[in-house]
Amino acid sequence: MKNTIAYLNHWTGDGPAALTGGAAPRAACVPLYGLHELPLADYRALLVPAHADQRYLLEQRARLEAYLESGGTVVFNGHVAYPFLRWLAPFVPGSAAGVAGLRVNRAAPHPVFDGVDPEHLTFRRGVAGFYARGSNPPPAGARVLNTLGPDAQPIDWVLALPGGGRLLTHSGNDLWMYAGSADSAGRIVPQLFDWLHGDTA
Repeated sequence: MKNTIAYLNHWTGDGPAALTGGAAPRAACVPLYGLHELPLADYRALLVPAHADQRYLLEQRARLEAYLESGGTVVFNGHVAYPFLRWLAPFVPGSAAGVAGLRVNRAAPHPVFDGVDPEHLTFRRGVAGFYARGSNPPPAGARVLNTLGPDAQPIDWVLALPGGGRLLTHSGNDLWMYAGSADSAGRIVPQLFDWLHGDTA
């Protein structure tokens, strides 16, 4: 497994500047619809944005599952509509109303969220609800990292697979939307890439 991280680009542009831009990009911008012929073993991790075509990803299920089981890492953002991996289940909308139902709470420590204040995820520019509005239910054995509202719906979870693979799922907008944030949420992107290049589950 090499060190290159692939951002699966679902648009026609160059991908998010925080990931694929600059003189030293953090990730390679790879066309999503080329995934079926991508040599997955050449990539340490795959970053799946929130609006990726899940029907197409479902067609790639066998390849993606084999990649994870052989030690690869997948980071998925968004609402699961078509469970394209056997460890995914359809999105469940938030169950509580008002700001209380949008409040993010830390459930377990993890390197990606180290030092990130849940209040800085609950509110963005003074408005609640940008981070998550419901849950992608975790499979057995997953570690829940952040929850939503009084019912503690899992919104971020990580699953460690026997072959060393890792599946990190976030049930909201892309985690990299917080790149450059002036508050503690700005820690997410650099810490995500540190985690991707490491071996911690």
